Amino acid sequence: MQENYSPQGFRFLPPVVKNLLIINIILFLTDITLGNFGVDLTYYLGLHYPLAERFFPTQYFTYLFMHANFGHLFFNMFALWMFGYSLENYWGSRRFLFYYLVCGVGAGIIQNGVIAYEIWNFTQVGYNPISIARFMNNAVTIGASGAVFGILLAFGMTWPNMRIYLYFLFPIKAKYFVVFYGFLELFSGISGASTNIAHFAHLGGMLFGFILIMYWRKYRRNDFY
Repeated sequence: MQENYSPQGFRFLPPVVKNLLIINIILFLTDITLGNFGVDLTYYLGLHYPLAERFFPTQYFTYLFMHANFGHLFFNMFALWMFGYSLENYWGSRRFLFYYLVCGVGAGIIQNGVIAYEIWNFTQVGYNPISIARFMNNAVTIGASGAVFGILLAFGMTWPNMRIYLYFLFPIKAKYFVVFYGFLELFSGISGASTNIAHFAHLGGMLFGFILIMYWRKYRRNDFY
């Protein structure tokens, strides 16, 4: 990786981060508006299980731009900006966007893998096929969290000793911040805490991000600048 910022210069709102924020906000408002007319945008854009009736392959990308409520949107977009603008300035816009999408798609793949495991468990304990089909069709994943966790990992790997102020009060080095959140997501996923949160999708985003960064470092790939 280059030690200097990308040739475009340093910006607090670089183009990819800016456009991702705009797209997410527009789709959130569109979802609310269409919902008032009985149209569920999640039906088409949320990520469904591959064997579900509502599944479309494009959902591995579109689910990243759907959010359940304002809080879900706000915290994802704040983290995207907080950690993303430095990375986009450092990597360049093309590489940053590629990384973001890889982490997001990877998070979706891992989440559907977890759903597949749950379905397999249901079959082992003798669940009614109708109940399994209902679970399969109702399982839907939305949100940019997986991609954002990938960005968090990249930030920690790029600037491991930079201090982050946890809750704006407690300074902690980025590398420890990443490790803390990684273990927290793993514990939450295994323990079943906050079952409406896709903890393994978060871990999937970090996993795919780690693999991609290590690939770039090993082969010194600069073709996305």
